[in-house]
Amino acid sequence: MTHPFILGLTGSIGMGKSAVAAMFQGLGVPVFDADAAVHHLQGPGGACVAPIERAFPGTTGAQGVDRQKLGAAVFGDPAALKQLERIVHPEVAEMRRAFLADHAAAPLIVFDIPLLYEKTGQHGLDAVAVVSAPAELQRQRVLARPGMSVEKFEKILALQVPDAEKRARADYVIDTGTSLAETRHAVQRLVHSLTNK
Repeated sequence: MTHPFILGLTGSIGMGKSAVAAMFQGLGVPVFDADAAVHHLQGPGGACVAPIERAFPGTTGAQGVDRQKLGAAVFGDPAALKQLERIVHPEVAEMRRAFLADHAAAPLIVFDIPLLYEKTGQHGLDAVAVVSAPAELQRQRVLARPGMSVEKFEKILALQVPDAEKRARADYVIDTGTSLAETRHAVQRLVHSLTNK
């Protein structure tokens, strides 16, 4: 029985990870999106809504978790954040197991994990690909986002493992500082080499 090759995909804010994940999907590679899983679990009727309301009263409503209220409840409070992670992480792990079972016949599966180096670690992954671009380009992309400020951007960066360190620790680096066509070509080459292993 051959198992799929499991590639972890990560990258700092504004590096183009979502675009690269979409390129993998476009090539027929199943992609598990950890952020989307959390949104689903915290959305209307999601499995995490009731336990989050019990732990942090007043942070949920008809639309599920109110992300701003929950953020305010846990921000800067490591114990509260740990409590939230104990609710969410096992549920995400369960969705990941189900996703793996559904795609057991695929030669390659991508796990899109934004905080791979910061939080989840490489457990269960065969390799890690980091999406990266020059710092100036990253800055331009992030500051062009609605509601983003220089202070907010710098706070986010401070919480993330530096790009240079991610690149050094990764098995593969996907450069998005080039044209979309070149990035797509790099993704195609990577898919080809991993599925022919």
